[in-house]
Parts: sequence; structure tokens; C-alpha cells
Amino acid sequence: MPSFLVSVLNRLFRNEAWRRLHAQAAIWVTVVMTAVLLAGAALVVVAESGAPHANITSYPKALWWSIETATTVGYGDFYPVTLWGRVIASLLMLSAITAFGVITAALATWFVGHAEQDMVRLGKAVGNHAREDAEALRSELHTLHERFDHVENLIRDK
Repeated sequence: MPSFLVSVLNRLFRNEAWRRLHAQAAIWVTVVMTAVLLAGAALVVVAESGAPHANITSYPKALWWSIETATTVGYGDFYPVTLWGRVIASLLMLSAITAFGVITAALATWFVGHAEQDMVRLGKAVGNHAREDAEALRSELHTLHERFDHVENLIRDK
């Protein structure tokens, strides 16, 4: 693994926000999916080698095929023709669909978590303003009672 990638991953895992389970899941799924793409490309070259009408005959072609298969683009320029090649393709597709689901769920959890934090902050701010307004109203009411008491005393004294 390149040292740059290792240093980036270390920084992310030291950061409190990235230590949460959903962030870790998204990172690990991305790492595992990269490994699955690379391994799937290597395996499909082996499975397809020597097959008649095989068009995935080199690792670069297989890598391109694995990426377009995982992303469900499927241009149709490369496709497996052997049973084992198709099994590898099926596993690659299922892995990719699962990976995209986990990453999407992790992002959704992150957005919802931030929205929830914003709502909590907003609720506290509204509560603080409501308490301040209630205190101001109590003070005003107290002042009005004092004025009415003064007016009553003036009327009674006359």
C-alpha cells in the first residue's frame, strides 16, 4: 500500500468524526472493493485464458471490465464467455452492489447525524429564547402589577 494512502487513512482514523462506525465501514468497504476489483480482474484473465472467442485476454482489459461491471455500466465491449468467468462476474456484481449500498448508507447516516445535531442545537437555541422571553414577560407583568397597585392606592386615597 503506498505510504501516502497509509498516511491519509491514519489521519482519518485519528479524527473523531471518522472513527464512527459508518465512516469506518465506508472506508473498509472501499478498500475491500478495490481488492475485489483487482483480484476479480486477475481471476477472470485466468478463467478466460485459452477459451474460444474470449475477449478478456489481458490484465488491463480485465481491469477495465471489472470496473465497468462493478459500476453496472456494462458497455458490452468485454464479457466473460466461460462458466468460471461468469461466476467471477456474478460475484463481482454482487460485491459491488453491496459495497455501493454500504457506502450510500454510511453517507446517509452522516448527513442524518449532522441534521440531527443541527436540530438539537436549534432546539436549545429556541429553548433559550423562550426562557428569555418568559423572563421578560414575568418582569413586565411584575411591573404592571406594581403600576396597578400604585393606581389602586391613588384611587383609594382620594
